[in-house]
Amino acid sequence: MIPLEYQILIAIVLDQLLGDPRWLPHPVRIIGAACIWCERITRAVLPPLAAGITSVLLVLALTGTTTWGLLAGANLLHPWLGDLISILLLYTTIAARDLVRHSTEVHAALRNGDLPEARKRVGMIVGRDTANLDEAGVARAAVESVAESMVDGVTAPLFFALLGGPVGAMLYKAINTMDSMFGYKNAQYLKFGWAAARLDDLANFIPARLTSLMIPAAAFPLGLNPKRSLLTLLRDRFAHASPNSGHTEAAVAGALGVQLGGPNSYFGTMVEKPAIGDAIRPLEAQDILRANRLMLLSSALTLLACLALRRHILGLLPSLLS
Repeated sequence: MIPLEYQILIAIVLDQLLGDPRWLPHPVRIIGAACIWCERITRAVLPPLAAGITSVLLVLALTGTTTWGLLAGANLLHPWLGDLISILLLYTTIAARDLVRHSTEVHAALRNGDLPEARKRVGMIVGRDTANLDEAGVARAAVESVAESMVDGVTAPLFFALLGGPVGAMLYKAINTMDSMFGYKNAQYLKFGWAAARLDDLANFIPARLTSLMIPAAAFPLGLNPKRSLLTLLRDRFAHASPNSGHTEAAVAGALGVQLGGPNSYFGTMVEKPAIGDAIRPLEAQDILRANRLMLLSSALTLLACLALRRHILGLLPSLLS
């Protein structure tokens, strides 16, 4: 059998080579369908808060048992088949290639002077209104998306993969998917989505902080500013509605020497968000590529740190159990 660490490395290589093929039945789409089904069933018989908690438990149970059953069945047929299924499942939880691809498309449109196309492209990866964004606004939206998504799209799945293999990684993706589907602060989901949103905050707590500490380290070899990245992280990490997203956004803003946050329009309503970082220079299209390189190297350093921690813990287990 292939050790878990090597399975994860192979999955990362597959992600970099293939991204997310549209023809592949992606597990997240199946989890999304399970979310819809569970919401419909639980809302019919329970008040919103209880229905939301029950839906979270049902989706986690379905995801965990299905993933475990698939792996167990494959291993019964042949250990190599089990390894293959494990690698493929791990591969589907990593989204580094797609994150780079989508944000690079925004950069390409800006570089070509096609602002309407840039607005369209960035609108595919952010939730805000993009129709009236100027070039700096488009660049800011793309950089913020990369800074936030490096955790839930890359480092957190890797963290939980090292903790619990494919089952751990898929359970994390289920938590993340439920947050994206239920975690709205509107009348329909304020109570129903409470459990999904809080569980997502909890799941990302350690990965977000670990990743943010790797960003200043990654800034140095990339010719960015590691000292300013660390200082901005320490100062602005809680200047965000999310208890986790502000950590990576602050570290990225400091490394680039730009200011993130500020006013954003959502469904026609202007929302003033706290500023993150200092506007040492204006945001530009090239910052999207800088953020991508920072995301990739920071993710690699986070993986190395997690691997070292895992090996250290596994090395201590025999003495602790004896």
